[in-house]
Amino acid sequence: MTTTTDVRPAAEKSGRASAAARPVRWWSGRVSFRMHRRTALVSGGALLLAALLLLVSLSVGSYPVSVPDVARALFYGTGDRLAVHFVNQERLPQALLAILAGCALGMSGAIFQSVSRNALASPDVIGFNSGAATGAILVIVTFGGAAASVAAGAIAGGLVTALLVSVLASRGGLHGIRLVLIGLGVTAMLGSVNSYLLTRSSLNDAQNAHIWLVGTLNGRGWSSVQIMAVALLLLVPLALLFGRRLRMMELGDDLATGLGVRVNRSRLALTVLGIGLCGVAVASAGPIPFIALAAPQIAVMVSRSPGVSLVSAGAVGAGLLSAAHLASSQFFPALVWADRQVGWIRVVEESQRNNLLPVGVTTAVLGGVYLAWVLFKRRGTGTA
Repeated sequence: MTTTTDVRPAAEKSGRASAAARPVRWWSGRVSFRMHRRTALVSGGALLLAALLLLVSLSVGSYPVSVPDVARALFYGTGDRLAVHFVNQERLPQALLAILAGCALGMSGAIFQSVSRNALASPDVIGFNSGAATGAILVIVTFGGAAASVAAGAIAGGLVTALLVSVLASRGGLHGIRLVLIGLGVTAMLGSVNSYLLTRSSLNDAQNAHIWLVGTLNGRGWSSVQIMAVALLLLVPLALLFGRRLRMMELGDDLATGLGVRVNRSRLALTVLGIGLCGVAVASAGPIPFIALAAPQIAVMVSRSPGVSLVSAGAVGAGLLSAAHLASSQFFPALVWADRQVGWIRVVEESQRNNLLPVGVTTAVLGGVYLAWVLFKRRGTGTA
């Protein structure tokens, strides 16, 4: 992979375009794309932050593991038996899932905010997460909730909800404010449907579904990581392929059509990709709020980009969810204690999932603060 900078006219170099805004071009064979230098730095920094948070989460907790023991457990599978278990079977899959789910939610939010040209049009606001949750709950209550079937149910529920919201919001053209308002109404209705499904299910299914509805990474294992990894390998390249069309569509349908973009087909394909990304994230970790809403806008503010970048939004989403997961695990750690006199360690597993604060609670608090800040910042402008 080779990196070069664009060759620009001398007048542009000396004046209006800053060094941070100069695009960087990557290419390999016939596939190439461009990214502003500052956007590339922000994306790399967010991914580096996510990696550092992953390493910290492997070490800290109610049962601390030293860095050398973490390295031995990761690379050799040797050392203290309980340390190997916590690092490889408990903390590593959850930390990886936080990165993958955060990336999927960030990219999904960037797609919907760009298509609708509204900063509030994220999957958790306009009802797609609630629809995915409804589909997943139906699977949990009806079929018992195998990982693959829950993922399929979540994606199907998100697609049906997206079709409903799009039909209701597309009268006279798809407008961002109308999409948000109709999405909020659909979210409220689906919340009632989810509550009804929980009342009609068995106590065990209702408890499992309720824990999942909060949005949590607790108790997630390698099967959830595998599903997320496969889904991202399929969906992320397609989303990046449509990324250039997305930037053109931000200029308006007429101008994008004049530039050769098939707007309706591209919007449909991007909507399906966005639903697929948020659907697999919801199926793996539950309807986690805030990440899809804030990650694209934080990426735009930090990178000073003229539009939403899918790469930077995904990287920032991964960093945000990793930070929220680490904070949640430290607020309410699982109960673990040691009796050194007899030389054994007892772990209270009676519900490690219940002792740990669900990450959805942390992100919901942050999301409420962020939403209030956005509304305050835009007061008096007449825009949402």
